[in-house]
Amino acid sequence: MLGTSINPIKPPSSSASWNCYYCSCETRMATLLSSTSSFDYYNHSLHFLFSPSKLHCPRILVSKLPGLRFRVSSPSKSRVFCESKTQEGQIRRCSPLLEEASLPSNGALASDEWKAVPDIWRSSAEKHGDRVAVLDPYHDPPSTMTYKQLEQEILDFTEGLRVIGVNPEEKVALFADNSCRWLVADQGIMAMGAINVVRGSRSAVEELLHIYNHSESVGLVVDNPEFFNRLAGTFSSKATMRFLVLLWGEKACLSSGETHGVPIFSYKEIIELGRESRVAHIDSHDARQGCKYEIIGSDDIATILYTSGTTGNPKGVMLTHKNLLHQIENLWDVVPTEAGDRFLSMLPTWHVYERACEYFTFTHGIEQVYTTVRNLKDDLRHYQPQYLISVPLVYETLYRGIQKQISTSSTIRKLIAVSFIKVSLAYMEFKRIYEGLYLTRNTEQPSYLASLLDCLWARIIAAILWPLHVLAKKLVYQKIHSAIGISKAGINGGGSLPMHLDKFFEAIGVTVQNGYGLTESSPVVACRRPYCNVIGSIGHPIQHTEFKVVDSETGEVLPPGTRGIVKVRGPQVMKGYYKNPLATKQALDEDGWLDTGDIGWIAPHHLAGRSRRCGGVIVLEGRAKDTIVLSSGENVEPLEIEEAAMRSSLIQQIVVVGQDQRRLAAIIVPNKDEVLQAAKVSSIVDPDAVDLGRDKMTSLLYEELSKWTSECSFQVGPILVVDEPFTIDSGLMTPTMKIRRDQVVAKYKEEIANLYKWDSQN
Repeated sequence: MLGTSINPIKPPSSSASWNCYYCSCETRMATLLSSTSSFDYYNHSLHFLFSPSKLHCPRILVSKLPGLRFRVSSPSKSRVFCESKTQEGQIRRCSPLLEEASLPSNGALASDEWKAVPDIWRSSAEKHGDRVAVLDPYHDPPSTMTYKQLEQEILDFTEGLRVIGVNPEEKVALFADNSCRWLVADQGIMAMGAINVVRGSRSAVEELLHIYNHSESVGLVVDNPEFFNRLAGTFSSKATMRFLVLLWGEKACLSSGETHGVPIFSYKEIIELGRESRVAHIDSHDARQGCKYEIIGSDDIATILYTSGTTGNPKGVMLTHKNLLHQIENLWDVVPTEAGDRFLSMLPTWHVYERACEYFTFTHGIEQVYTTVRNLKDDLRHYQPQYLISVPLVYETLYRGIQKQISTSSTIRKLIAVSFIKVSLAYMEFKRIYEGLYLTRNTEQPSYLASLLDCLWARIIAAILWPLHVLAKKLVYQKIHSAIGISKAGINGGGSLPMHLDKFFEAIGVTVQNGYGLTESSPVVACRRPYCNVIGSIGHPIQHTEFKVVDSETGEVLPPGTRGIVKVRGPQVMKGYYKNPLATKQALDEDGWLDTGDIGWIAPHHLAGRSRRCGGVIVLEGRAKDTIVLSSGENVEPLEIEEAAMRSSLIQQIVVVGQDQRRLAAIIVPNKDEVLQAAKVSSIVDPDAVDLGRDKMTSLLYEELSKWTSECSFQVGPILVVDEPFTIDSGLMTPTMKIRRDQVVAKYKEEIANLYKWDSQN
């Protein structure tokens, strides 16, 4: 039951003798006494020997827990003090560089190197102290913190967790969304040697309960009271918590009766507890000498992330400090950011992709602005970020917004814009040829003479098109850039970037670098570099990372240009799945190779010609588990068809199906406004029509799908049109906005069966 094992205010491990922290009677005593009169604390019962109504004179309040007592000050100050005697030799685990001021003065544990992720904040505070680190405009209150302030906030939160009884290696669930306080809580948990277990607030309650219990978390840090109220009914009967911390909002907004027996702390209270305890610890030589210090090891687990994959149950991925430090130390080749560069943060900050990128960028003095999907368009224009780290759906949304703006312009403006874009697409195509960045699977070495003529011809054509491309920049693309910013690069991850998006952004002068990684690899294993941005690939492996492509049946290593299962190895690869040795063994072999489950190939090396700089880049073609096997035995990769179909403005979302069937089918979510407009243009309905019948819509979408997928290896047969979009809230998309294929198929199982039944009868 909730609250059956509780740690109240724990004697701080930071002091041998102190009366160092206090708060108002109204808040602190409410925290300690509102729900319960006794606590189970190291097998001792803690009974408060007073009545809250009698706090009118100084007195010492003695508990049955040796060494812990509460002293109430005079009513004029209304303060409660805690006095404690800690046992000698108490263990205090810490990040050595971050907390160097708190370590013994002999310097035996001090380090100039990063041993744990939170150590980065000491370095960043020294280099970029007064520079703005985070800007969080959409929370109440809005927050701005410099690097010095952020470091101090993390230190205070770290110490606050020690004060309330969190121990090294214990798991603390952090269920919250993007905010500066999430970052502080995340780093605070890590910095004192505990392990955070992270998830966002949009996950299903049962999923969060499974994560909390499976991870053996001891307490919960949540976004706000409204979110916890959604969890409370289930958690109160099926989870055990020692404490609850609210990052935002007021405790008074919590549902009454749902937190009986659980100490509740606001973010500010944790910060205050930590700040006061830190001061006492630093000021007391005896306090520092009275503790037994341990430094966090690079191989210690930093966090457990439960996979949000498109299929199967989530598994707890154990990532160490070493895993994440590899990302921090090796991503500059991909994103050569400079101090003062601005990033927009909109992806789930708990997801390893956003998370690792944030850790890395903060070491270079950037300014991070927290935004939301709703505010992204306005914030791109307002903040003009140099970088955007995002996923394919966001770039797809930007692309469609630009296309819609063009299509609704006057006829002459539309004609000019479309013509210029076609010219720029052609110019970039020839430019890639003479720069040696034209991707190919062909392993045959071209002759030197043929390569020379090929590149010369490409240069001539590009030179002819160049003046028009420059003119397009001034007349069309400059306006697009002023609307979306992204003046240096957009980094794409979390899914495949469709080729038409890749080429479009290249043509209008917005650099998009496609990367690749998995939760199990912390996550980045490959990414395109600014100086070698090979369209259609995920780039070269990042430093200290190995790739190989193997045969799915024999495991034999395949030569460049041959499709197979992609495997990776490197210091960023996970420690394993938490409490799941079988799954760990299936994913990781004895030599440390991680089976990604993705199908791909490695580009062959050419000494000359249009592909001379492409050698070694990795190309992905889909997930092995997504492969559809038709009744004819033919294997189909649905991604090719889905990416081609998504080029249509009439199709909002699509999932291709057909396992064990005679031919493929598709589930389509239409863009209704665009479909209606297309129907009017084609005179299918009257110009003043406000709706389109289902049969006419299906017919129009089928024609559109056939047009855009005509060059694909397989064609789609019948289609199922559905009104409800696939969303995160409905469970049909992951938090990184990838469609959960298995969930979509399961939801529409009967409709798919009826679709094939109808197809067989016609």
